Amino acid sequence: MSLKLTTKAIWLLPFLFSIFTLTTQAKTAHFWQNATVYFMLTDRFNNADPSNDQAYNRTEKTAKLRGFEGGDIKGITEKLQQGYFNRLGVDAIWMTPLIEQVHGYDESDGITYSYHGYWPKDWTAVDANFGDEDDLKQMIETARQQGIKVLLDVIINHTGPETQADWAWPESWIRTTPVCQWHNYQENTQCALATSLTDVRTESKTEVELPTQLLEKWQKEGRLEQELAELASFFERTKYPRAPKYYIVKWLTDWVREYGVDGFRVDTAKHVEAEIWQVLKRESQLALQAWKRNNPQKVQDDLPFYMVGEVYHWGLNGHGNTAKDGLSYDYGDKQVNFFDHGFDALINMSFVNDVKQSPEQLFSNYAKALSHELDGKGILNYIGSHDDQNSYDRNRKQAFEAAFKLMLAPGGVQIYYGDELSRAMYAVGAYGDANMRTPMNWQDLKAPKTQAILAHWQKLGRFRQNYDAVGSGTHKQLSQTPYIFKRELSGSPSVLLAKDLPIGAKTISVYKLYANGEQVFDHYSNTALTVRNGSVKLNNEFTYALIGKARAKK
Repeated sequence: MSLKLTTKAIWLLPFLFSIFTLTTQAKTAHFWQNATVYFMLTDRFNNADPSNDQAYNRTEKTAKLRGFEGGDIKGITEKLQQGYFNRLGVDAIWMTPLIEQVHGYDESDGITYSYHGYWPKDWTAVDANFGDEDDLKQMIETARQQGIKVLLDVIINHTGPETQADWAWPESWIRTTPVCQWHNYQENTQCALATSLTDVRTESKTEVELPTQLLEKWQKEGRLEQELAELASFFERTKYPRAPKYYIVKWLTDWVREYGVDGFRVDTAKHVEAEIWQVLKRESQLALQAWKRNNPQKVQDDLPFYMVGEVYHWGLNGHGNTAKDGLSYDYGDKQVNFFDHGFDALINMSFVNDVKQSPEQLFSNYAKALSHELDGKGILNYIGSHDDQNSYDRNRKQAFEAAFKLMLAPGGVQIYYGDELSRAMYAVGAYGDANMRTPMNWQDLKAPKTQAILAHWQKLGRFRQNYDAVGSGTHKQLSQTPYIFKRELSGSPSVLLAKDLPIGAKTISVYKLYANGEQVFDHYSNTALTVRNGSVKLNNEFTYALIGKARAKK
């Protein structure tokens, strides 16, 4: 990978360095168990540099919302600099893949460009439509300065489709048939996800040559010798065969080694043989350790590298293809526990259905599961995503309730860009997943209704961020009407939460959670309170209360 820094001595470190500390963690780091992750389509979030909008001559008229709209890495940096994510209580940002995409278009569903980032052409370069490596470095540095982690979205499963503007990967690297049939392990892992997509031969350990066209591309860009030297060092150190999956592992972990990326969101994890994820995790941990040694002044914590996987149809409480143990994915003929293969967390596909339950049913069920079969493991709950057409409340009719249930649910949470602004999840003339990928509706911020829903998300997000008990503590209902509950976590402040309170004057029992005379704070109305006679008094227009022992830390 042609990267800006020149220190490459770390490639010569013995592979056994700290090997016993680099195995899969038995428990997910507490930070990630409680994290709020903000996920955005880079191209649809914020356009701060119009000069890169038509990179690689991607100018053909496309189907509705299936071309590049202009969002870029600088757009993310701009919102970081404005404090947008901090005001939401965001702990980490995750954006769709930034690596170079196929330059041409696919016509299977109308003309479609790779605006989404999931059609790789070159894993070693940033796509010019999104910016360049300097933009990426600045974005990560800006996030780090604000205490916000950065997750990159990574792909090993497939390349992009062959187009008139692109060369095809050789058959030694990829297959285009059969199309996945989903009935068993092999029909999920050794198959193409769609007729327009390839499938990397990730099961293979046969050594392959680099594609001639990729070598020519690197030569033209003036980095062929460096790329080849780095690959030689990688394979000499690791002793892995030069098979496709190991090339890609090397290329992906370069981004960690160079820029200190905090973690990966792994795309289509169930469609790759699970063993490779342990390799990716181990190499990523080595890369992050190397970055920390080379950048001691920038190190902020000792958190290990984090990996969260997209295992489609896996979910909490046995949803979809989740096995009876509550942990494994059931292929039919084989069960795989991805937590045993390098993953700290899995995206919880159940939440979009479970969120339809009452808050108490939802919260108590999740708290129970996370203290039993998923104890010490991580999940990411969500109400909306870029490819789940069952996303909850796509008409945005229950915006306040949806935010309350998501942000106060036990476990980690994923905010999908625009959830906090009630961004439209349908577009006239669009079809399929394009509907869920509308441009961020920044223009709506002027509307009082949008300002109100954003303020609601911000209060919930900052409260969650400041009290670990919200996502990781034990849950107990204290009152059914109004709905009042508490969260308690050993070593952390306890919190009292309420909804459906009366507008105006109200008295709220603290149920002996706080002592008489104790000073507490309602983070929803931004009001300091004193406990008297086992209660606190509020007088405001809000029907929610978020009570803790101190003002927000951030």
